[in-house]
Amino acid sequence: MASGNSESREEFMGVKVMLGEDELPKYYYNIKPDLPGKLAPPLDPRDNSPAPQAAFEAFFTREGSRQEFSDEPRIAIPEEVREAYYRFGRPTPLYRAKRLEAYLKTPAKIYYKREDLNPCGSHKPNTAIPQAYYGMKQGLEAFTTETGAGQWGTALAYATMLFGLKCIVFMVGSSYAQKPYRKTMMNMFGAQVHPSPSDKTQFGRSILAKDPHSPGSLGIAISEAIETRMGMENARYSLGSVLNHVLMHQTVIGQETMLQFEKIGEAPDQLIACVGGGSNFAGFTFPFIGEKLKGKGEYAETEFVAVEPEAVPSLTKGEFRYDFGDSAGTTPLLKMHTLGKDNTPPKIYAGGLRYHGMAPLVSHLAAEKVISARAVTEPEVFEAASIFSKTEGIIPAPESSHAIKAAIDSALACRRSGESKVIAFNLSGHGLLDLGGYDDYLERGVNALSVRAQTVAHARAPKGNR
Repeated sequence: MASGNSESREEFMGVKVMLGEDELPKYYYNIKPDLPGKLAPPLDPRDNSPAPQAAFEAFFTREGSRQEFSDEPRIAIPEEVREAYYRFGRPTPLYRAKRLEAYLKTPAKIYYKREDLNPCGSHKPNTAIPQAYYGMKQGLEAFTTETGAGQWGTALAYATMLFGLKCIVFMVGSSYAQKPYRKTMMNMFGAQVHPSPSDKTQFGRSILAKDPHSPGSLGIAISEAIETRMGMENARYSLGSVLNHVLMHQTVIGQETMLQFEKIGEAPDQLIACVGGGSNFAGFTFPFIGEKLKGKGEYAETEFVAVEPEAVPSLTKGEFRYDFGDSAGTTPLLKMHTLGKDNTPPKIYAGGLRYHGMAPLVSHLAAEKVISARAVTEPEVFEAASIFSKTEGIIPAPESSHAIKAAIDSALACRRSGESKVIAFNLSGHGLLDLGGYDDYLERGVNALSVRAQTVAHARAPKGNR
C-alpha cells in the first residue's frame, strides 16, 4: 500500500490532469482550412458532379449539413450543448499510466484520455448531443441511425431523450447478439432498436433473402436507417462517424488534451487512437495535427497513429477512391479508403470498427502521409486489454484496446532503444458491456482474423470514380 505522502501516491496511482468548467472548449475545430492539398468533394452518383449542401440536408440536419461544407476554422458550440457536455463530465481527465509503465519496464511516459466516464460509456455523445440539439432547433420529431457495437446508438438514444425526440436504431446483427445489454440501454433511454439486417426495410429483407444468417455490417445498417428516414415525415438520419461535421464535434477531446499537456509542461511524441469510421481518432488528433500543419514547433515531430483491425483494414489495405457510405448505394459518393460497399467484414468483438470505409478527412491525411496506420489482430487486442485491466484497473472497450496495443508496442520499443517518448492514446470507451467477448477470450481464446486480398477488391468502384 502506498504511503500517505503525495509523491508516493503519484508513483503508485499515476498523474491525473483535470480541467475546470471554464476550460471546456467553446468552439469546434475545423481542420479543412489547414489541410495540405485539396479535400475531394462529395459527388452526386447520378452524374459525378459535386454534391450540393442541399443533397445532405435530405439526410441530415440543416446545421449539420452547413458545417459539413464549412471552411470556417472554428464553429461556436451552443451554450445548451456546452451545458450538456458539462453534465456528461466534460472536460474529461488525462491520466498518466505509471502502473502500466512499470509493468512494461519502459522509459516512455504513457498517458490516456478518458472518454469512458459518461453515462453512455464512450466518446460518442460529443457529436450525438449537438446533432440532437440541432434537430430539436429545426423542429424535427425523430432521428434514425445505425450502430455497430452499440456505443453510438446508446449516445444518440440518450441525446434524443435529452431534447425530446424519438430515436430508431438499426444495430448490426452480430453485435446485437454479442452485446444484448447495449440494446437494453437504448431501450431504457426510449429508443426502438432492430437487429440489422432486419425485416423492417426493403433492403434488409433483400439481404436476408440472400443470407438468412447474415451477420450484418455498418453499411447495411446505414442503408436501413436511411430507408426508414425517407419513409418518415419530419425526421432525419444521424451518423456517428465518417462525415466532416461529426469529426469536428469530436475535437473537444483533442482541444482539452492539448491544454492538459500544456498544464504539465509536456508535448506528446505520439498520439494513438483506434479507427473504424475515424471519429475518435480525429477528435483526439486533429487539434494537434492542425498545430503541426501550421508549423507550431512543439508538435513538429509528433506522430499520429491510427490503429484498425486486421480483419477490417480499410486504411492499410483498402483503395483510396470514391465509394458509397452505405451498402445500398443511396448516399453521395465520398472519396475514402474503402474495402468496397458490398464488403461484409468478419464477425469481430470490436463491432464499432466493422465499417468498409474511412472518413474522407482521415483518408486524405493518410494519403498525404500526415498520419500513419497499422492493423492488429484480435488476440493481440484482447491481450493488451488484459494487461491494461490488470495494471490500470480499467476494463477497456475492444475498440479502444486497439490503441492500447499500439501504445504498448511503442513503449516496448522505447525499452529496447532506451528512448523516453511521451505516448498518449484515447481511451474511447469502457468494456463493461463487452464482458461476453472477454469471457470468450479468457475461457476459449479468439482467432486471428485477416481479410483476404480478393475480399478487399470484392466491390468495384462506381464507374468513373476509381
